[in-house]
Amino acid sequence: MDDTAGARTQITHRRVLNVAVPVVVSNATIPLLGLVDTGVVGQLGLAAPIGAVGIGAVILTAIYWIFGFLRMGTSGLAAQALGAGDRAEVAALLTRGLMIGAIAGLAVIAFQVPLFQGAFVLSPASAEVEGLARGYMQVRVWGAPAVIGMFAITGWLIAQERTRAVLAIQLMMNGANIGLDLWFVLGLEWGVVGIAWATLIAEWSGLALGLWLCRAAFRVPDWRDWPRVFDAVRLKRMAVVNSDILMRALMIEGIFVSFLFWGADFGDATLAANQVLLQLIHLTSHTMDGFAVAAETLVGQATGARQRARLRRAAILSSGWALTICAGLSVVFLLFGSDLVALMAKSTDVQAAAALYLPFVVAVPVCACAAFMLDGIFIGATRTRDMRNMMAVSLAIYLVVALVLMPLWGNSGLWVALLVSFVARGATLAYRYPALERSAQG
Repeated sequence: MDDTAGARTQITHRRVLNVAVPVVVSNATIPLLGLVDTGVVGQLGLAAPIGAVGIGAVILTAIYWIFGFLRMGTSGLAAQALGAGDRAEVAALLTRGLMIGAIAGLAVIAFQVPLFQGAFVLSPASAEVEGLARGYMQVRVWGAPAVIGMFAITGWLIAQERTRAVLAIQLMMNGANIGLDLWFVLGLEWGVVGIAWATLIAEWSGLALGLWLCRAAFRVPDWRDWPRVFDAVRLKRMAVVNSDILMRALMIEGIFVSFLFWGADFGDATLAANQVLLQLIHLTSHTMDGFAVAAETLVGQATGARQRARLRRAAILSSGWALTICAGLSVVFLLFGSDLVALMAKSTDVQAAAALYLPFVVAVPVCACAAFMLDGIFIGATRTRDMRNMMAVSLAIYLVVALVLMPLWGNSGLWVALLVSFVARGATLAYRYPALERSAQG
């Protein structure tokens, strides 16, 4: 083996960080765009435009989220193909992902009317806000093929450890979006529609940059090897992997949606406190995502290469870093959690309610670490059936604990159930981990 090939197979701390850190930084920029959108439209001095941009963005994000499986599925499959030395399949996976993105995006555009109507039935707003939000979404929806196609490109780049390219795309999109926001809204006075056009242009610009960063794949004929691209066996495997990931994601969403809905039964202040504290959990998730991505990339390559020892080292090193970061986050929440809550909520009632449940949030990073990391490990190994099944078990455990403890302990019982759901996800996947290792035995 030459030195270059040896470097590619060695799993080191530096290699893990090279994959993880750009993802963490990229995730950190995501909330910035929402803040700028809100701040720019807020300069109009009216409440309705702020509400319209907020609800329109939430609806479109929820629709696009359905197709988030494409990122993880593409990453796991491409990493395995790369580990196996099958460069033709790596290129073909990019083509398949982009085709799925185009078809799904056109479907969203075609069915936008019933999708938007259904969203407003579930989340009604005033006539003025709804009218502005519809105008916003009718512009932004034309970016659906670009947004969903970017899931495929992002997963494909991650599989090759090119997370700096992913960061570059995110920074370019955010920078373009912010600049166009200022021009269209404050300069040209386009209002809410200006925010939509700024985002639309940024989304298509991001896709263009993503395709340019993938240009090496288009220089060889493998990307258009149509018999391979449309191979029934490979298409079926991709469909199974993606559908398993989608079902798992829906179950996770079910836990958080039910958490918020049930929390509403304990009063407005408690509901608001739960919502504020969930933002700290989302912060944990975004931070941990970088190390989960490192795991899925390196484990995927090791699985494709059929190297069990390499897989185990990738899992251990990435998880070790994750546990360190999780412990650090718990300390931050313990020391500064009250200050973070105060920044997000000025109501003293909400702050008082949040203080009661803050200890649960302090425990979340450590309790959830195994779940986050094993998710990445199982995605890399494309053991998605295990992920789906163990998520179903974890969901059932969560429901039982919540229904038993809420009548006894109120909102504290609900928080215990959420913590138990994280522990159950980690424990059930850990139970299946030995089978994952055996499947990678060369």
